[in-house]
Amino acid sequence: MKKALSLVLALLMSMALLTACGSGGDPGSSGGSLDPDLPTYDSLQVGEDYTDLKAELRVITHRTDLIQEDPDGRDFTDFVKEFNALYPNITINYEGITNYNDDMSTRISSNNWGDICMIPQSILLPDLHLYFQPVCQLSSIEADYNFATNRAYDGLVYGIPSTGNAQGIIYNKKVAEAAGYTSDSLPKTPDEFLKFLQDIKDKTDAIPLYTNFAAGWTMTAWDAYISGGATADADWMNITMPQTKDPFADRGDGTGPYAVYKLLYDAVSLGLTEDAPTATDWEGCKPMINNGEIGAMVLGSWAIIQMQEAGPNAADIGYMPFPITQPDGKQYASAGSDYCYGVNNSISNDNKIAAMLYIKWLTESSNFAYDQGGVPVLKSQPYPATLAAFDGIELVEDTAAPTEIASLQADVNRESELSLNADQTHVQRIVEAVITGGETFEDIISDWNARWNAAVDRYAPKS
Repeated sequence: MKKALSLVLALLMSMALLTACGSGGDPGSSGGSLDPDLPTYDSLQVGEDYTDLKAELRVITHRTDLIQEDPDGRDFTDFVKEFNALYPNITINYEGITNYNDDMSTRISSNNWGDICMIPQSILLPDLHLYFQPVCQLSSIEADYNFATNRAYDGLVYGIPSTGNAQGIIYNKKVAEAAGYTSDSLPKTPDEFLKFLQDIKDKTDAIPLYTNFAAGWTMTAWDAYISGGATADADWMNITMPQTKDPFADRGDGTGPYAVYKLLYDAVSLGLTEDAPTATDWEGCKPMINNGEIGAMVLGSWAIIQMQEAGPNAADIGYMPFPITQPDGKQYASAGSDYCYGVNNSISNDNKIAAMLYIKWLTESSNFAYDQGGVPVLKSQPYPATLAAFDGIELVEDTAAPTEIASLQADVNRESELSLNADQTHVQRIVEAVITGGETFEDIISDWNARWNAAVDRYAPKS
């Protein structure tokens, strides 16, 4: 059923794109080029330019946890108040969506969804101009911004990163210590991590590894580790993998995508996860790990602050690099943009300017990325204390594919029906295989490789 829903959503997106292209023009005015009647994002001076501008913005976000007022921390209400001290005539209203990528992918085909949203992963780079306003040249911000290429195409930036994620594992320090581990002895290989989980099971009452299976979307986190962190290759995800046959094959050295997914399979097989995966609780897991009822969870660094704020034991929440060590003896960690802010290209110019001003304030002045424990968007800003364990770990950001193959990764990914980083079904299949005994891990890998190979044959350039 989940795969069927994913395919239906993909079909709806394709129909929407065909409709937009066939109707004789784009929904907005940009047509994939900068609008000469608008200032560029990089040229705006927040707090100095357009201070009398009047506009009302609707912002669609996946961060439903920040919609409600939080007396103990900053939320979107606080951000709006601080921004309004500079721009009192710009009204900002937030709308949160829980199942964000799927729901927003459907809504985006309507021109009146709002003014700013987090650009859904389902929208292919060549199609960004159908929905979003290009805000500047990539060359104008890439020297100052991390992850500037994430939602850029043909030299134009359509999305500004909201924060960056380092891909590691959240863990409870006290649970780890009770199992015999300190910050200096954390696991660095898949085998060491399985021993780490086994020691937690043997020496504590905590669930060693909590999969968050039932939430679904949380399991797409595993896909984020198969690029730079697993390969030490910045070109792997967007350039090499979509032109490579059998990318999921066992490399024999504990690296690569195989090692990432095999770690999940082995953890479930060895009884090192929760007893009933279908009964996991996303909101409930936050206080559980805060209170030491869970040892570890595989989630991006964006989740650190949520786990710290879920109970009285914020200091017990730690974050470690994913346990893969390369043949050179070093650990690497994938790092990349979280969702990017996009501006609706169908709204008025006043609203576009107001949207760019708010996005630039959020990115450069609000401290949002730092508060969320993420990798800062500005290269000049230091990493937060939550990423202390990544000191000395080389962060690897995926290289953007050159224009001639800019859509190749998306084409192969979609054709294979794996939908890496967008759909959880293939990762849940690993857990289900252990529970039901219906197939082995090698069966799954063989099927994935066959699907990927067929897609490469169809889309990859022929040498």
